[in-house]
Amino acid sequence: MRTYAAPITTIHPRRCCSNYDRFQKETIMLNQPTIEKLQTMKLHGMADAFRAQIETTHASQLGFEERFGMLVDQQWLWKENRALTRRLQSARLKERGVIEDIDYQHPRGLDRKLMRTLSASEWVRQNQNVLLIGPTGIGKSWLACALAQKACRDGFSVMHKRTTELFRELAVAHVDGSIGRVLLKYSRIDVLVLDDFAMAPLKDSERRDFLEICDDRYQRRSIILTSQVPIAHWHEQIGDPTIADSILDRLVHNAFRIELNGESIRKKRGKKPEEPSL
Repeated sequence: MRTYAAPITTIHPRRCCSNYDRFQKETIMLNQPTIEKLQTMKLHGMADAFRAQIETTHASQLGFEERFGMLVDQQWLWKENRALTRRLQSARLKERGVIEDIDYQHPRGLDRKLMRTLSASEWVRQNQNVLLIGPTGIGKSWLACALAQKACRDGFSVMHKRTTELFRELAVAHVDGSIGRVLLKYSRIDVLVLDDFAMAPLKDSERRDFLEICDDRYQRRSIILTSQVPIAHWHEQIGDPTIADSILDRLVHNAFRIELNGESIRKKRGKKPEEPSL
């Protein structure tokens, strides 16, 4: 009795991959209307995640609930990232400060424990203020931007202005009649960052406008203020004793004070290494 060997079938890897690629493209084409509907509904994160699931073999091994949960998570992450990008763009932070990159090695009296507490942004939730006082170049603006950037990441709106820039904007608003709208805009910002406060004596219109800003924000919103002038001299820089008392009462008594001192960081970084003597 004769026996016959079964014919050997050779599987060509290239042909297999070609079939898989063709199947993948067909699957994407079949689901393209669904992807387009998701994009029309502005569910762009979910659309990208759905396309990624189609293009990977691993996703097909998951159950419906797991795959749907991944789509929702991706849409949520996409939406949060978009919102954060908008908040950071609107903040117009003038320094690239990040709370995780704070330099505690430079001797300037910076309290690591206090900064760790402030990094949780609980002070924003409690509508408190932060005052950064110290000489030029010590890093006040950088630290202010680091705290503000963390507040943005925690979901709060931020606006960064130099105090002189703010006063110029308010002066123009008085002239063109938009002062009410401008003050309302600032009253709605969660964290208002103001640089170089009280560098020069305030004019009458400036101190009255600033009092209104402080009054609108007291126990409702937060302020980060930087200044080279010690807080003890703010009263005389503001000018009018009654208005000065009102401003400081709303600004200082509800604030964390960070008083810095030491050598300028800018000056230190700008120093060239000494050449060896011959």
